[in-house]
This record gives sequence, structure tokens and C-alpha cells, in this order.
Amino acid sequence: MSELKHVIAEKLLAINAVILNPDEPFTWSSGLKAPIYCDNRLTLSYPDVRSAFADALSTLVRRHFPDAEVIAGTATAGIPHAAWVSERLRLPMVYVRSSAKAHGKKKQIEGLVPRGRKVVVIEDLISTGASVLAAVAALRKEGAQVLGAAAIFTYGLNGTAERFEAASVPYHTLTDFSALIEVAKEKQVIDDGGLRRLEKWHRAPDGPDWRVG
Repeated sequence: MSELKHVIAEKLLAINAVILNPDEPFTWSSGLKAPIYCDNRLTLSYPDVRSAFADALSTLVRRHFPDAEVIAGTATAGIPHAAWVSERLRLPMVYVRSSAKAHGKKKQIEGLVPRGRKVVVIEDLISTGASVLAAVAALRKEGAQVLGAAAIFTYGLNGTAERFEAASVPYHTLTDFSALIEVAKEKQVIDDGGLRRLEKWHRAPDGPDWRVG
């Protein structure tokens, strides 16, 4: 585990942006039951944390997507992080709605992305990757050249990497599920039985037996 992944995971746990609770699973918007929930919106309330994340995301973009010309945030959670990254990199920013507005100019992309511009999509969290890939599709439809995506955290669920690969979208995150579990174990955030259930869930989220230690 890299030092950066460790540090980011520590910060997420410290502000309770990630909660681990295999005894009382969370229900995600997809309907999936999960023993973990990541709410990176909480980072907005911690200036030092959000600044550190913005610095790290900016460095990630510079390293992996040095030709980026526009930063795009996913609505709504990716917008503030995209704004801070675009400010640090001195690049234009846009944001992408989940669907086009039904009124006004009926736009899905807010801001200016001239055709052919090289864009990096910023998201706060990657679970299945659906929201990022939908944003990528919308940007490509308008003629943008999407270089890839960057996010704070990924659950690293089976099939996610394959979806991004199929869409030809490289992506990078500051930390991930494996790093988070290592830090949680180190900090004794959860007991061994809970860790075993988390790991079982991660291997088979739809499996019926992960709640049994």
C-alpha cells in the first residue's frame, strides 16, 4: 500500500466519511446491501482535509493526464472537487448533469467544452462507475476528447475496472477499499469478525453469506 493511499484512507476514517458496519448494513441507491458506506460530501466541512484531497487530485491529474485542457465534475458530488482541482491547475471547468435539463437551454453539460478539447472527469467516489461513464458519454457526444477520470475513493468492486476498460477510460483514485481495510485493521476501527465479513462482501457483494462471520 502506498503512503498516499494510507494517508487518504486515514483521513476518510477520521472524519467518518467512511463508515464500516457489517452488523447493520447500508442500502445503496442501487438497492445493494453493503457493510460500508462512503460519503465524501463530508470532506466539504473539513477545510484541511478537502484542501489535501484537492492537492492530491491535482497531482494525480498532472501525473497521469498532463495534456488535460478542461476539468469536468460529475453532478453533484464531483463538482466541488473539480472546482478546487481546476483552480489549482488553472484550467477551465465544466460540470455534467446526470441528464439534460428539461427547461431553459436543456443542457446536460454546464460550461464551455469546445470540440476536441482534452478533458479529465473528477468524481468523489467510484462504485460501479456508472455515473462517471455516463458523464464521459455525454462529453464525447459533444465532441470532447476524454483522457480519463480521477476520484478520491473506489470500492474496487468486481466488474468496475472491466467497465472502464470497455469504455476506453483509464481511471485513478487516491485510495481504495483494500487500503481502507488495512488502515481500519491497524487503527482497530473494527474487530476481526467484522473485517472478515467486509472482505467476504467485497469478494461477492451479492452473496447471501457475507453477513455471517
